[in-house]
Amino acid sequence: MKIQDLIFFLAAAVAVLEPLRVFAVDPAVKEAETKRVELLSSIAPSVVAVFGQTGQGGGSGVLISADGYALSNFHVTSSVGDFMLCGLNDGNLYDAVIVGIDPTGDVALIKLLGRDDFPHAVLGDSDAVQVGDWVYVIGNPFLLATDFHPTVTYGIVSGVHRYQYPAGTFLEYADCLQVDASINPGNSGGPLFNANGELIGINGRASFEKRGRVNIGAGYAISINQIKHFMDHLRSGRIVDHATLGAVVSSRSDGAVVVSNIMEESEAFRRGLLEGDEIVSFAGRSIRSVNQFKNILGIYPKGWKLPLVYRRDEEKHEIYVRLRALHQEAELLSQGGNAPPQPMPEPDPEEKPEQEQDGQGPKKGEPRRPQIPIPAHGAAAAKVPEKYRHLLVKKSGFANYYFNQLEQTRILGWLDSLGNYANAEGTWNLTGRTDRDQAFDLTMAPQGVGLELGEQVFVQTLDDVQFNDEPPDTGGFLIALHQLKQMLVRHEEGFAELYYLGSEPLDGFGPQVDVLATTFEGLESFWYFRKSDGRFVGFNSSLDEQTDDCEVRFLSWENWQGRQFPKDFQVRTAARDFAVFHVEKFAIAPPIAPAD
Repeated sequence: MKIQDLIFFLAAAVAVLEPLRVFAVDPAVKEAETKRVELLSSIAPSVVAVFGQTGQGGGSGVLISADGYALSNFHVTSSVGDFMLCGLNDGNLYDAVIVGIDPTGDVALIKLLGRDDFPHAVLGDSDAVQVGDWVYVIGNPFLLATDFHPTVTYGIVSGVHRYQYPAGTFLEYADCLQVDASINPGNSGGPLFNANGELIGINGRASFEKRGRVNIGAGYAISINQIKHFMDHLRSGRIVDHATLGAVVSSRSDGAVVVSNIMEESEAFRRGLLEGDEIVSFAGRSIRSVNQFKNILGIYPKGWKLPLVYRRDEEKHEIYVRLRALHQEAELLSQGGNAPPQPMPEPDPEEKPEQEQDGQGPKKGEPRRPQIPIPAHGAAAAKVPEKYRHLLVKKSGFANYYFNQLEQTRILGWLDSLGNYANAEGTWNLTGRTDRDQAFDLTMAPQGVGLELGEQVFVQTLDDVQFNDEPPDTGGFLIALHQLKQMLVRHEEGFAELYYLGSEPLDGFGPQVDVLATTFEGLESFWYFRKSDGRFVGFNSSLDEQTDDCEVRFLSWENWQGRQFPKDFQVRTAARDFAVFHVEKFAIAPPIAPAD
């Protein structure tokens, strides 16, 4: 072969083979892959495979603290019981116990036991998530993780601020994230991570084709910001509820969202909201549709106070409204105690893709899914160790009262730091002047409370059949003062009931506070302690649900003969100030000994 022919042949061969040539991998692609592998290796240890004590039910979860607190779905934990087994990718199986549940939001808080150095996820900001962001779904699909190594799917966020109506259950998904990364039965309760490895949601729902069990590319995760609002409520061990405004909204012909019906006993009505008013914003977010309003309302616990802006006659008004309970107590408690969610009418599968959650058993007409066996090294742990049995305390209204007791002890310890009030059962006397330069004399005796304010005298005795709004338009300031004395002197023994409620922003805009709730002779009060340092900042006392609270806020403190007591405190109700009391003298007389 001539050299010219050889060159021609080689050139032709190169031209033919060029498309088949294996190119060198772009270093940037290889680097991205390496970073992705490293990221998944760092976050996978926080992912939990959840199983029932005898292998029944199951799903996924994710650790959020070193001492073992982990998130999952309510519909997962309701299928496995109060004690469960949780596997991590270190190959170990851990006992775990239920802490608190949110049946409406489909969230459960559990606690893994046996360590205080668990690997855990970093919480992200779900409000910063945008359509197109890369995400990872990690968990235990089809309960395949019998070796506790989670499965990973990779995709993008395909929708934000989605609202999912209840579909055959009590559950309601508000303001959730939609992703195309596969979420299949068993993934429920597991984490949704962003590209930085931050936890931005808890996977719970997926759309399935007809009666199938295979994801078709539309999965839904509860936003982590919603869960943050409820986190301390869940740590309270309670069965927590979501909120309602006490009003129905609808779309006007011009697209505005207006109040179409409102309960006259709601705080929103008492603050001035009326039928026909246009809702401009709620909780700091603009309202442009009924769906958007339901989305925002659905991410808050009952009892929170939040700002609402409405428009009437082209004029805007801002009010702060305390939200009502979404459900009646009996309705909510029917979902508690880790009972399976109560059924509701299912949507027509011909109308839209079916919404399904795993961990609740098969759908109608399907054979029961075979139970996933627990590995041999886990079978021995199927019986709850005796050393953990005390961690479950059953009480009506609570998923696990034990954890509420822990929070009570923590907060009541802050009260003890104010000084020894245990021997202060006698008569208290406070004198000084108000911000309106009126002299006052407050007497808090075992028989009742009296106030001399300028030329006026007000009295509230404790043997009254019904407590009064004294002084008028204060929400019951005098009986509120008696409860303050009870709290400082007797703590939980001064009330028919005392429990830890959770946390909230003080007055809707202030610092985050821990909240104790008490009942006294039919009255309900809420006691606020600043989360940053435990400072006792005030309390609300309510004569009844249809009456505005008496709100007492402590502005400054002083040491009075070894005991801390407010030097200045503000009293208000219905967003109106009654007075600021400047205490100049505080004295406690010893109790009078009973006659022989």
